[in-house]
Amino acid sequence: MYKENKHVIFTGNGYSAEWPIEASKRGLPNLNTTPKAVATWNSDKNKKLFETLKIYSAEETDARQEVMYENYISSLCCEVETMIQMVETGFLPACAKDLEKYKGFEKLGGKRKETYEAIVEQLEKLKAAYEKRPHSGLPAEAGYLCDTMKPLMVSLRAAVDKAEGVMEAGLYPYPTYENMIYAHHF
Repeated sequence: MYKENKHVIFTGNGYSAEWPIEASKRGLPNLNTTPKAVATWNSDKNKKLFETLKIYSAEETDARQEVMYENYISSLCCEVETMIQMVETGFLPACAKDLEKYKGFEKLGGKRKETYEAIVEQLEKLKAAYEKRPHSGLPAEAGYLCDTMKPLMVSLRAAVDKAEGVMEAGLYPYPTYENMIYAHHF
């Protein structure tokens, strides 16, 4: 059995940059996102395997794939909506309060205004893209959320993280990583 399957065994770091290259050399797929992996779930090969092992019928395999897509879409939509709400109800009001303290003393405020405006720009991009998400089928919506929305969320997160570095600590609306990790030491 080992000799027959040796080509798929990899004892290196599966998260490293070398793995996708090595997988390609071995003829293995690189399903590095949930939508890519879910898309292959109900392949003919998998359906045959599941039926042979009496795990799932072909119809159950298709149904399981649908559930996986729905779960992924629901989770990502919840994350996007939560992020939007947190920024609109927490970060932006805190940015406004912090900026207000520097009215008339713009030089002292440094790049706060630009930093905070970057949050608004990224938020608007995220909201606009979210409104445009496709509803033409589960694979299309899952792919869009993965390939379009997640990078926009990363960009918004980077803008908020930058703001955290300049904002008065008492105004920051949520616990920082430092507070969550080390608060019990103070």
